[in-house]
Amino acid sequence: MNRYLARRVKDISIKGNSDVNAIFEQMSDSGGFVSKHLADGLQIICDMVNDKQCFKFVSFVGAVISTGLRGIIKDMIRLKVFDAVITTCGALDHDIAKTFSNYYEGDFRLDDKKLADSKIHRLGNVLVPMDSYGPLIESKMQKLLNSIYREGRKELATYEICGMLGKHLNSSSFLYWASRNNIPVFVPGIMDGAVGSQIWFFAQKHRDFKVNLVRDSDKLSEIVFDAKRSGALMIGGGISKHHTLWWNQFRGGLDYAVYITTAPEYDGSLSGALVREAISWGKVKKSAKQTTIHGEATTLLPFLFAAMLKTLKL
Repeated sequence: MNRYLARRVKDISIKGNSDVNAIFEQMSDSGGFVSKHLADGLQIICDMVNDKQCFKFVSFVGAVISTGLRGIIKDMIRLKVFDAVITTCGALDHDIAKTFSNYYEGDFRLDDKKLADSKIHRLGNVLVPMDSYGPLIESKMQKLLNSIYREGRKELATYEICGMLGKHLNSSSFLYWASRNNIPVFVPGIMDGAVGSQIWFFAQKHRDFKVNLVRDSDKLSEIVFDAKRSGALMIGGGISKHHTLWWNQFRGGLDYAVYITTAPEYDGSLSGALVREAISWGKVKKSAKQTTIHGEATTLLPFLFAAMLKTLKL
């Protein structure tokens, strides 16, 4: 038989008693566009988690923390599915804001001029009252930074700032669970957001207070050089995805890699680049189990996580 015709496409059949794992199994054989990659992603993630010699990263963009997906990311960290987090400053902003206030359902087509008049920010179809964001984050961060400074801590890596911040949040927070489980959270672009701005404002009056990104690099180098194998679930692109790939090149690349994105690859962007493109840079191994899932993370990840819970018996 022609090697290209080794596996036939099978129709998916869903019954009233079909569970999520049975559906994923059928998707693996369906040959159906993104569904095949989604099923492959589940298998790769489960293989990665079951590999006890694999150090596991999760990276994500800040915007998803403004949505209900925050709960799933929090639960993955609570259950210690991953060993380290790489994210953006926006994730810290939204985690703080949602710990102490509420975001609301909106619509992509709302009138932004009217929202501005009503003192409401719009993030896609999520509405963020201004009082729930800037002023709240300023209050919480200045209190934390003053406390840290009084303790004599004047130079901190981002993972140290995140660890301390998590201790002041509650169990709805992914930072809380990362701190409690000793899972480091790295924020390479920490100045790009409200938390970063508050650090800058604090430093204006305390010129000896500094963020030490080199210390982050020291910690990441220890992780990647000590890891027998490494893997990553990357949710969205940008700096969080790139930092994950970048550091793993120093150990010859990731052994497992799953990437969820809505970005196209034809503009040459990092966010649109397929995981397999990273093979050419040595950031993902040639032998790696890897896939790119094209789709919107807040839609896909709940189903992936539900299937992970059953498969891994978490």
